[in-house]
Amino acid sequence: MRWTQVTDTGLVRKVNEDSLYISPEIGLLAVADGMGGHQAGEIASGMAIQTLERELPHMLRKGALPEKALVDSVKQANVSIYELSMQNQELRGMGTTITACLKQVSKLFVAHVGDSRAYLLRNGEISQLTQDHSLVQELLRNGGINEEQALQHPQRNVLTRALGTEKSVQVDLYSLRISSGDLLLLCTDGLTRYLSQEELLSVINNAPDINTAVRNLLCKALQSGGADNITIILAEI
Repeated sequence: MRWTQVTDTGLVRKVNEDSLYISPEIGLLAVADGMGGHQAGEIASGMAIQTLERELPHMLRKGALPEKALVDSVKQANVSIYELSMQNQELRGMGTTITACLKQVSKLFVAHVGDSRAYLLRNGEISQLTQDHSLVQELLRNGGINEEQALQHPQRNVLTRALGTEKSVQVDLYSLRISSGDLLLLCTDGLTRYLSQEELLSVINNAPDINTAVRNLLCKALQSGGADNITIILAEI
């Protein structure tokens, strides 16, 4: 697996509340987008990544099934973030998204909470692996708005599920088979609020390599406004 990554504060925010993690040893890729006042979002996303980094290898070494280890690690991160927020008034209400992909031989497991995303690019086509936990996604699902309206919706940042905001959390789990040549794109909504799925595919397909592709995706998001932190991981199987 080859990969490249970037995280950028953007043009408006003063602090980067996104976090990312890549571990080729266990095949883990993860992005997290924190939320909360002061530096609470930065703390929440960092805790989510640190918990995965610590707990997932430990569970795998103990013989846990990969998919269970991944989900249990995310749930442990939820508890850690929630408990810290309850202990510190300044951190009350902090939370984060998490989208984590675990590659095990030819299987890929994806654990997901929030509106960061994972995409699969295969044979020149793109498919979104995760489903946003957001108000806009609920409106889309119910036919209240279309895809174009979703990109411009004033409440597109309102989450219906996040890590750390409640004592327990439901974690979406996806599994699929992957093949040599597949590309995995993980990103926070600082990218997808500006680029449609078709635009993501076009930028990546027209780049000579994954490093250039990620740089071009970042440039596109910044040129389109860059109002949020932007984090991108692109990995080639």
